[in-house]
Amino acid sequence: MTGMDTRRARRPRTRVLAAVGIAAATVLLLAACAAGVNPEVGQAPPGAEEPAGFWLGLWHGIILPITWIVSLFTRTVSPYEVFNSGNWYDVGFVLGITIVFGGPFGAGRARRR
Repeated sequence: MTGMDTRRARRPRTRVLAAVGIAAATVLLLAACAAGVNPEVGQAPPGAEEPAGFWLGLWHGIILPITWIVSLFTRTVSPYEVFNSGNWYDVGFVLGITIVFGGPFGAGRARRR
């Protein structure tokens, strides 16, 4: 075998090793982003008497852009209320985000132009 033949034989192995390395790095990156246990779930914040429901979720979704920016600079502001009623809070939160960022109404306006 000449020097050129050995380089060609190594090339597929190098590609496989590179693909495995990239896949492993991707899995590690995604695993690092996994949420951990939040010890404050289910505990009322000071002054809260009952869990946040649909309407408060809607409000939190609407003010999300501002709340998110503030939460980058302080530890006392969070864009999502962990003491909530569950699915109804989530529905309100997502609906509020949809209202702010256009959602189906913005798509209809863009299509008419």
